[in-house]
Amino acid sequence: MTSSEPPESRPQESPLVEAFLEKRQTLLLFLAARTRSMPRAEDLAQDLFLKIRLMDPAAEVRAPVALLYRMAANLLVDQARSLQRTERRDDQWRRDTRPTLGGEDIVEGPAADEAIIGRERVRQLAEAVAALPPQMGRAFRLHKLEGLSQAQTAQAMGVSRKMIEQHIQAAVRRLTQSLRS
Repeated sequence: MTSSEPPESRPQESPLVEAFLEKRQTLLLFLAARTRSMPRAEDLAQDLFLKIRLMDPAAEVRAPVALLYRMAANLLVDQARSLQRTERRDDQWRRDTRPTLGGEDIVEGPAADEAIIGRERVRQLAEAVAALPPQMGRAFRLHKLEGLSQAQTAQAMGVSRKMIEQHIQAAVRRLTQSLRS
């Protein structure tokens, strides 16, 4: 209690609240030892305090300290059950929404840094293809990007298949050289 009123003028706290205030540190240690987390123990102690403040102050409590520890243990059980429900729900959601192979999640896309690098490489490639001479660039785009065979590309461009082979080989050399620098 942090009130500046003299103790005589403050309303009488219930024996349970008084026991809590007296044993707060040992309750915290009790909770921290079981949760292995002081912040979690603080949260549970706060929850415990709120529970006892909501109880009827006139209720008869024969062993307030024992009741506090029982209530703290019950809060630990409630928290463990809640964590288990959360884990089951999250696992089920992951199983329902993510593809798996042999029980392992399959990542559908690349990592963020790989995606950024990939986009940059695609941008560089697009610039390099745009910088190719017109006939060479058209032959490369038709064959490599649109998927036409060399014969179909030759027919579409009105040139021999051998010329298409030469254009594509030259384009690949230039693009490789451009992307390395």
